[in-house]
Amino acid sequence: MITASLLLNIVVLIPVCFFILTNNRKMEKVVGEFNPARGILIAIYTAILLASVLLLFFMDVKLAFALFFMQIVYKLLSPVTVKTIRNPVVISNIFIAIFHLVTIYTMIKAESLHFDFLP
Repeated sequence: MITASLLLNIVVLIPVCFFILTNNRKMEKVVGEFNPARGILIAIYTAILLASVLLLFFMDVKLAFALFFMQIVYKLLSPVTVKTIRNPVVISNIFIAIFHLVTIYTMIKAESLHFDFLP
């Protein structure tokens, strides 16, 4: 399931990053014209993409957990911060967050996470 979540990130983020970077008109309708916030967004997306690729080759369950947890938080906050649930990015964020939640659930059920502070 970890691999599936990492692949989902990669499959989604390669075209998204490409279309944002090339100022694709359809993508501009979704994420708006270039501004500092969009620049920060592409930086975050690129970091998530690179982390996902690295984790495919150098698997670390705790790092994967941290990546998915961070994504779940920001993706589930997006309807609140964007102030709509009708935006295509918000909708996809919710579905991806649910997918990553299932992944984290399976990680916990499989007892693949071992934190030093837990008995």
